[in-house]
Amino acid sequence: MSEQTNPNTSRIQNFLKTVEWLGNALPHPVTLFALFAVGVVLLSGVLGYFDVSVADPRPAGAKGRADNGLIEVVSLMNADGLRMIVLNLVRNFVEFAPLGTVLVAMLGVGIAERSGWLTAVIRGMVLNASPRLVTVIIVLSGVLSNTASEMGYVVLVPLAAVVFHSLGRHPLAGLAAAFAGVSGGYSANLLIGTVDPLLSGISTEAARLIDPDYEVDVSANWFFMIASTFLITLIGSFVSLKIVEPSLGPYSGTPEDSDEDDQRMAPLSAEERQGLWRSLWATLIFAAVVAAMVVPETGLLRNQTTGEIAGSPFLRGIVAIIFVYFTLVGVVYGRTVGTIRSDRDVISAMAHAMSRLGLYIALVFFAAQFVKFFAWTNLGSITAVTGANFLQSVGMTGPLLFFLFILVCAFINLMLGSASAQWAVTAPIFVPMLMLLGYSPEVIQAAYRIGDSSTNIVTPMMSYFGLIMAFVARYEPRAGVGTLIAMMLPYSIAFLVFWSLFFFLWTFALGLPVGPAAPTYYSAGSVPTF
Repeated sequence: MSEQTNPNTSRIQNFLKTVEWLGNALPHPVTLFALFAVGVVLLSGVLGYFDVSVADPRPAGAKGRADNGLIEVVSLMNADGLRMIVLNLVRNFVEFAPLGTVLVAMLGVGIAERSGWLTAVIRGMVLNASPRLVTVIIVLSGVLSNTASEMGYVVLVPLAAVVFHSLGRHPLAGLAAAFAGVSGGYSANLLIGTVDPLLSGISTEAARLIDPDYEVDVSANWFFMIASTFLITLIGSFVSLKIVEPSLGPYSGTPEDSDEDDQRMAPLSAEERQGLWRSLWATLIFAAVVAAMVVPETGLLRNQTTGEIAGSPFLRGIVAIIFVYFTLVGVVYGRTVGTIRSDRDVISAMAHAMSRLGLYIALVFFAAQFVKFFAWTNLGSITAVTGANFLQSVGMTGPLLFFLFILVCAFINLMLGSASAQWAVTAPIFVPMLMLLGYSPEVIQAAYRIGDSSTNIVTPMMSYFGLIMAFVARYEPRAGVGTLIAMMLPYSIAFLVFWSLFFFLWTFALGLPVGPAAPTYYSAGSVPTF
């Protein structure tokens, strides 16, 4: 498929140029948060001068509620504000909830990745798949690969194209299926990945604008994400087989650098297979040990006060379990295949993982200041109350409101492709606002993840979009950005529509929790109806 033969290319290109222009008009996300932080300070000074305030909806005596029943803007453009900023700049950063959890999780994932375990798992799943089921396996592998995000982009996407080409099918059909699973299904998984502590930490900070003691567990969306894994696999496979692959037709070209394909298609060696078997045994033993500490009512990782799993060290400390698990399988596999021979190799793997987080750490520093300034000035609370009051006045308070929220998140994602950057901007506004309408931060976060993931595959602002274009060019040298967008747009639309409907069915129609001990509604007051 080339841009000359696609009748929709000009329309798609015009849309893309608009999106690209809007995205490029934005500063770098780090600069953006620095500007937001400064903007909050300046805005607090202006609104504080005019004594802007709103009625506090929380009941009398609630923690953080002022005696006069008002939420008033607190100016940071004065001596007290300057002292508060100077004294808390470092604390804002080191106490920002997503920072430590992501760093700890990445230490373990880094060992598993550096040892070759993650790559071997992906190759083992795809290369051993039945030709009749290869599309399903590729989409499923893509969804599961986001445990270590870039592995899917770097390993699975090009590998899927090679596999399809070797089977006499269009290589771009395999590439599209893998890309849809990796990026379009970014928020779905059977396991808790590195994105979960990142988002839950930001959600916690946002929820505390309304409830200072609220905490969103890392496992807040686990149940819904497990179910979403199978949904995305089903939708992605159907779109691939019935829409994308037939539209591509037969492939008659010759891939560039075809000698690289032989390396990607190399079957697992005897050592690699042995390493995977040993890591499987290690997984089973680890799961049995964890189960022994969680399943019994007197388990060590149960809530020692209530005896329940809700609020237990298992759920609240699951990042530590993620770290230990990936360290275990990485070391077991690495020792078997020879990629890890001593503690120095383990340390090197952890250091390598940390070295790739430099941009994330820089972004978090300024995002933490923005979120804290937003909270100190009460701008977040005032925005939430004002927005909630407006939605109530127009009658938009039922669960159908989430369809609009998902669409807003999907649109913002077209211009701000980073999940952490987008949620750090939108969470302080939407989480408190929807909490005041009676919905829990866990449910709000789950809805956000649908909008964020669904349009990842059609925005040039996504960080790996350029890499995917390079893979496409190996098979279609004349292909442009419009070619890739036209190929991925059916996935994006299908994910956005059917995932949103599934969310509504799961959460509100069936009343199922999105995660362990995750409530659907925030308050015990009137339950919204639809």
